[in-house]
Amino acid sequence: MSKKSFYITTPIYYPSDNLHIGHAYTTVAADAMARYKRMQGYDVWFLTGTDEHGQKIERKAKSVGKQPLEFVDGIVDGIKHLWDKMLISNDDFIRTSEERHKKVVQHIFKKIYENGDIYKSEYEGWYCTPCETFFTERQLAENQVCPDCGRPVELVKEESYFFKMSKYAERWLQYIEDNPDFIQPVTRKNEMVNFVKQGLEDLCVSRTTFSWGIPVPINEKHVIYVWFDALTNYISALGYGTEDDHLFQKFWPADVHLVGKDIVRFHTIIWPIILMAAGIELPKKVFGHGWVLLAEGKMSKSKGNVIDPVILCDKYGVDAIRYFLLREVPFGQDGYYSEEALVNRINIDLANDFGNLLSRTTAMVNKFLGGIVVAPGEGTEFDEELVRLAKAIPGQVEELLDQMEFSNALALIWKLVNKANKYIDDAAPWSLNKDPQGREKLGTVLYNMVEVLRLTTVMCTPFMPSVPEKVWTQLGMIDHKEVQSWDSLVWGRFPAGTAINRGEPIFPRIDLKEMGNEEELPQKQASPGKSLKEEGKPEEFEPALPEITIEDFGKIDLRVAEVLACEKVEKADKLLKLSLKVGEEVRTVVSGIAQHYRPDEMVGKRVILVANLKPVKLRGIESKGMILAASQGGKLEVITVESVEPGGRVK
Repeated sequence: MSKKSFYITTPIYYPSDNLHIGHAYTTVAADAMARYKRMQGYDVWFLTGTDEHGQKIERKAKSVGKQPLEFVDGIVDGIKHLWDKMLISNDDFIRTSEERHKKVVQHIFKKIYENGDIYKSEYEGWYCTPCETFFTERQLAENQVCPDCGRPVELVKEESYFFKMSKYAERWLQYIEDNPDFIQPVTRKNEMVNFVKQGLEDLCVSRTTFSWGIPVPINEKHVIYVWFDALTNYISALGYGTEDDHLFQKFWPADVHLVGKDIVRFHTIIWPIILMAAGIELPKKVFGHGWVLLAEGKMSKSKGNVIDPVILCDKYGVDAIRYFLLREVPFGQDGYYSEEALVNRINIDLANDFGNLLSRTTAMVNKFLGGIVVAPGEGTEFDEELVRLAKAIPGQVEELLDQMEFSNALALIWKLVNKANKYIDDAAPWSLNKDPQGREKLGTVLYNMVEVLRLTTVMCTPFMPSVPEKVWTQLGMIDHKEVQSWDSLVWGRFPAGTAINRGEPIFPRIDLKEMGNEEELPQKQASPGKSLKEEGKPEEFEPALPEITIEDFGKIDLRVAEVLACEKVEKADKLLKLSLKVGEEVRTVVSGIAQHYRPDEMVGKRVILVANLKPVKLRGIESKGMILAASQGGKLEVITVESVEPGGRVK
């Protein structure tokens, strides 16, 4: 019986500038998905590569005295080195300068031409060379600049071939209506539908003013437009239209194209219509994720704010960088990078939570049981809750990963990690060891701890692929492959009798002092978790504020939000960092409630969020809103609701 197939792609990358951490984000996400599917038993094909043609490349190569291919060769080697560094497990790497790609592009161009959907005319309009994109007059931003990148556009007039995009507008709209999950997330779909409803124009698909590209097969004075060329890589890499098309027959249509939100239009409008015109089945899904931003906005070489992932991997380790990217940024949304946030993730999630759980567990097995894990027997009153959670989470993680909700999946895994750390404190193995009647319970507690480590390590494998070997070594499980697979995520399969090999911490803590001073809380913002007494006011009810009108109240956007994850903020006794689901959005909020609620107590609560409060930075973390809490006499209670779904308006 043949295995199910799964085909995932990243965009092929433009090889003129150094790739930054935002590019790495796309590829790491695709890699995590590919690894997860392989663990499930799928036959996976994972494609990435480089988009090497176009006027921009030709001009840059000429500026440094090189031929275009010579110019890109060295850069492509650097990209491949980065993917190796980040443990990217791609099955193929395609370059659009390869002969196998050129032949397929020409084949499709000729096929669409012979079907009557490509014609020759003259193009006169605006062209952005950096974006390799044509624009009409109405599409330009103010001052006649590119609406995407803001740079000057050029007025181009030349003989060109045109693709009858407009002919397929209604068919495209009907397809989207029939396949509502084709474009994800929903916000991107709505943007693209509105774009097409405004009217599609025919697309210029050839150029004559430069030569670095694939010649038009019916007229070699022309080269094929770079986006028509580049998008075809998804099937040229599979051998479409060639004598050996077994990969195409097996893996097409693609299960998902992962792309950044800035190129969604090309992948969800132009590419599907090319496929329609060529009589080729469309991919199943295109997912347009957000950007990894800095405080000053999008990274770019011109701004001098590019974050080099190679340097970060050398400094902090590749697994930590992969974890940060997939945990910090809700997939589909924009997220923010700062070195402080990265270090906090390493110290809190990886060193304190996961690393500490491994260290404590192996130390106690060594100390109390002579280094041998024993079979569970009589347990404690705290076992049931831990085991119930451990049994439930793998299925929930699987559902989230199938929807590519990487951040939420990791938050769930860490819910189990944190529960296990609390379980240790509650069950107190050190006390059981002193009680002659507690030896059997001690063995059960320590078994439960190593079993949680096994489950969480298996689930972390797609995200941090070099971590499992380190954990299996310390747990004495290197040779137990049968309990390291995705289908082994069943409680109670850790082999009793296994000898523990305790080692060094797998995630050493990083000294934040070496990173410079942390940002302080704004001086005038009171923490919602502070009581009136803590604020220096008498311990009594505050007088009512002056009356407001209904219009004033209407300016406050109160929403129901569900707490997906919660953790303490490093070196801040009163602050918790919450990941809140508000409708389809996931946002981060910092709240001063840590002295009243443990992080695990907040997960799952539905709270009231002031959703339109201007974001502020608290301890280097951008907080987008504030949750409502009531306090008096030193007591504080977060206001919650039960039946209203996340995103519901509070009126």
